[in-house]
Amino acid sequence: MKEKPIPEEVRREILKAQRNEITEHHIYGKLAQSVQEKKNKDVLKKISGDELKHYEIWKGYTKEEVKPSKWKILKFFWIAKIFGLTFGLKLMENGELGAQVNYGAMSDYVKDAKKIAREEDIHEKALIDMIEEEKLDYVGSIVLGLNDALVELTGALAGLTFALQNTRLIALAGLITGIAASFSMAASEYLSQKAEGSESPLKSSVYTGIAYIITVILLILPYLIFNHFMICLAGTLTIAILIIFFFNYYISVAKDLNFKERFFEMAFISLGVSAITFLIGVLIRQFLGIEI
Repeated sequence: MKEKPIPEEVRREILKAQRNEITEHHIYGKLAQSVQEKKNKDVLKKISGDELKHYEIWKGYTKEEVKPSKWKILKFFWIAKIFGLTFGLKLMENGELGAQVNYGAMSDYVKDAKKIAREEDIHEKALIDMIEEEKLDYVGSIVLGLNDALVELTGALAGLTFALQNTRLIALAGLITGIAASFSMAASEYLSQKAEGSESPLKSSVYTGIAYIITVILLILPYLIFNHFMICLAGTLTIAILIIFFFNYYISVAKDLNFKERFFEMAFISLGVSAITFLIGVLIRQFLGIEI
């Protein structure tokens, strides 16, 4: 069956798709050169080759050479290097979904459009899921440290804020509480993982402890910068919301999870505990008649 003449509007869409493919070919190729693990290197090379094949198919229709986007190559290369291959590549592939919608319109004029769409949607995503990353293997341990620090420390700082009303004392008490709790959580995670027969209980405990300590430092930071205790509390709660937002966004992209559900659940628990302990701090201060 003879293909229909390609309208100019559809041709522009094909050129966009063509540029996407050659850009991603270079991104995957650049990442393949930068990783050490053989399995990940092979997966990236395979996807890079597939992207080049798609580029050549589109080129057969446009009869044009298209240059890659240097900005996107640098952008996604460094996102993948800093935040991890899985996050960077899934962020890039999810960004293609809008373009993939146009494959349906193209298929009326380009017989290969549906085939490329299937490969983009299934084959490449399956290959990306084969990539092995340590930080995602231990995401459960990171969540444990992060979530525990958010719930415990935002609650403790809220209570201490009204009980003490002195930013330096609150920071001191918060640091002591947070550091002690981080060692306790790390030790508990080690014993828990060892009891479950985990191959690397020490690594799990390290990830839990580091996530906890980083969260503690970020939450206490406002009390070391500002002088008014209420401004400090507002700053801590804002930082807590930002940590919850960025962490859940990262996990939702890397693990294909529902972002809104996870974000609101974690935010509700952390802020709910903070509100309760804030009130407890007020009551304890009044009951004991503490003046500092």
